[in-house]
Amino acid sequence: MKTSSKFWVIVLIVVILGFGIGIYLQDLKHQESTEAAWKANRFNLTRFNAIRDYNLKMNASNWRLMRDSIEQQFDSLMILRFRKEMDSLQANKK
Repeated sequence: MKTSSKFWVIVLIVVILGFGIGIYLQDLKHQESTEAAWKANRFNLTRFNAIRDYNLKMNASNWRLMRDSIEQQFDSLMILRFRKEMDSLQANKK
């Protein structure tokens, strides 16, 4: 089988197009994930600032009350997480 230069030019064009399309699609996905990361960071930053402000309000006189409040919130979060896991297990059984 004798290959001509025209064949190799076509192969080269197909390979370059394939790489170009792949890089373009990868860039689209990268933009999408970067946007999601920025949204998550903004949400985490607001939560962090709220916790920091709450911590700054804590002093020797109200420390025990605020600590109990944090523990109650943590307990509620753990209960909600457990219920979510149980609901998902029940959904998987069906």
